[in-house]
Amino acid sequence: MSDRAELTEKIVRIKIERDLSWSGLAAMAGDLSKEYVTAGLLGQMPLPKAAAEAIGAHLELTDYEIKLLQVPPYRGSLPTQVPTDPLIYRFYELISVYGTTFKALIHEEFGDGIMSAIDFRMDLRREANNAGDRVNITMSGKFLPYKQY
Repeated sequence: MSDRAELTEKIVRIKIERDLSWSGLAAMAGDLSKEYVTAGLLGQMPLPKAAAEAIGAHLELTDYEIKLLQVPPYRGSLPTQVPTDPLIYRFYELISVYGTTFKALIHEEFGDGIMSAIDFRMDLRREANNAGDRVNITMSGKFLPYKQY
C-alpha cells in the first residue's frame, strides 16, 4: 500500500512541476473519462494497460510504476474521522444533511437496495451562471436490490 501512496504523491508532484492538468492526462487514456482517470492516478481505480502505459510514458514512470497503476487498489483514501478539507467536508455535509433523503427517495422509487459504486459513472462539469459559476456533478450507479433468502 505504501508503494501506491508514494506513486500517487509522485504523480501529483510531476503534475504540479510540469503544469499538467487531470483533463490533459486523461486525454491520453483513450475513451476513459477524466473522472475515472483522475481517480486512477490518485490511487483509487486501476487503469487499463494501454492507459497506464500512455500516461506512464508521458510522466516518465518506471515499468514497475506503470504496472502498479494497473493493480486493483486498496480503495478509500479519506481518514475515518470527519474530513477537515473544506471542499471534501462539503460532500460529507451533503451526505449528513441529504443522506436520509437520498435513502428514502431511492427506496421509494426502486425498493430496498443500494446504488452501486462499482457499476458507476460520474461527470463533473462547470456550469456558467450569472450569479457565480456552479459545479455540476452527475452520478449514475446501477441499482442493486437486497436479496431475500
